[in-house]
Amino acid sequence: MEAAPNTPASTPKRARTLRASHPATAFRQEPPGLSRVNFGFLTDDEVAYLKARVEDVLADYGVAILHPEAHRRFLAAGALPGRDANRIRMPRELIREAMAATPKTVRLGGKEDRFNIDLPRADRGFIMRTGTGAHGYVNPRDAKYRNMDLDAVNEIAAVANTLDEVGFIAHPFVHGVPEKTADIHSFGRLIGRTGKHIWMQPYQWENVDYLMKIAAIAAGGEDALRANPITSCITCSFTPLEFKYMDTHCILKAGEYGVPLHACSLPSSGGTAPLSVASMAIMSAAEIVGMTVMAHILSPGTPVIATPLMFTLDMRTGSALQSCVESLQAANMSIQLMKRGWGVVAHTYGSGSDTPDVDHQSMAERAWITQTVALAGADILGGVGQLECATVFSPVQAVLDNEVGAMMRRFIRKPSLDKEALNWDELMQIRTGGHFLDSAHTIATCRDQVAPRVFRRQGRDDYEKSGRRTAFDEARDAALAAIAAAPEEGLLSAEQEREIAALAARADDHIVAAYSGAVALI
Repeated sequence: MEAAPNTPASTPKRARTLRASHPATAFRQEPPGLSRVNFGFLTDDEVAYLKARVEDVLADYGVAILHPEAHRRFLAAGALPGRDANRIRMPRELIREAMAATPKTVRLGGKEDRFNIDLPRADRGFIMRTGTGAHGYVNPRDAKYRNMDLDAVNEIAAVANTLDEVGFIAHPFVHGVPEKTADIHSFGRLIGRTGKHIWMQPYQWENVDYLMKIAAIAAGGEDALRANPITSCITCSFTPLEFKYMDTHCILKAGEYGVPLHACSLPSSGGTAPLSVASMAIMSAAEIVGMTVMAHILSPGTPVIATPLMFTLDMRTGSALQSCVESLQAANMSIQLMKRGWGVVAHTYGSGSDTPDVDHQSMAERAWITQTVALAGADILGGVGQLECATVFSPVQAVLDNEVGAMMRRFIRKPSLDKEALNWDELMQIRTGGHFLDSAHTIATCRDQVAPRVFRRQGRDDYEKSGRRTAFDEARDAALAAIAAAPEEGLLSAEQEREIAALAARADDHIVAAYSGAVALI
């Protein structure tokens, strides 16, 4: 029997092309052809002006270098004595040679290939990393604060392993172990709990070799570590314009083991730097360029990541602030200066707050800093999960930060203006009272919207029925689920675990004895 002309059986079905949703993450690129939006305070002329001032600082005044071998090799490379005992001045030609020769790309390797990261990204996007150096931990079960310990390191790894905007993980400062070797114990624990890249942060110069050896064990040997560096190492200036023995030793060892460096400057405006946003940018750039020149002399060919971490002193309290307006302006300017002035990979705080809790202020400050730094063009946005000016870590906050990072990644992706993206032909034929709900274009592209994982989008009735659950509740549940699902035994072999434990015990005997003659817990 023939169907009536207007029945559903006689209506041809529209062909629908569905696009699978595979949003970009720390480990997945945006589709080719898309551009990144930028915002910064500096024009090209102003970048050139600040770059010249940085060279003036290094060439006309100089930096203090406390490592005798580095001081000697600087002079041999053409540096000139400064006005006091340890200070050297770097000729502009040496600065330009070093900055031109320093690699402009860097591999941050994972223990699993799927976690390898090459920077800068082909899509000009960013990766995030967890907060570092925290002494305190906010328990996700009850929101109570305690000193950071090795159990907390396990939980940080478990949560960070599930966050797809987090490209690498930094080890915190742990209690319950000898203070002088806290970095060795924390690093040794973390490297066995994640397949992601790890950021190494030595606390004593004697510790650097132990940390590098632990990384080599986890990588499968020193040659394997050089081939795919599963760790990168911080080297810091001692603001203003001084380089300690330990941080110079880090540069030497990074070259020996083939590990990338994060050249980190931490000026505090009004304290260790002038109370001026622009001067703080000059100070941090001068110290970063100085460390890069040092790496060129001591460990040529070592990749160097420019890492300005900007602070401002609160003149009412004396507290250092990372998320105040002045610090955000300085971070934006510093990233612009390093990226556009020298073309290097750049890393700074892209999350974090000056409040001690996961509260409304925290979310406002970190959303602001994420946007400010991402728009400046940073390759690495640090500070995921950190509170109280980088002294406390919260797994719940880390989950929320991952959500903000995903939104920010899409925000800086410039929307396409081509005819297909505009759905131009259909737009120009839309009938009176029409809609685009059943448009082939809508059906094909609807899954490309950013879908939140823990942020809530609900009406009042559903909100009340849920018991007024918020994004915080969702993030806490996600953190606890990640912790519960993490394997107890870790990712390394039993033999690797034994070797790392033996190295940590040897470090306790050697380093603690060298400083105090006895092993004391903190």
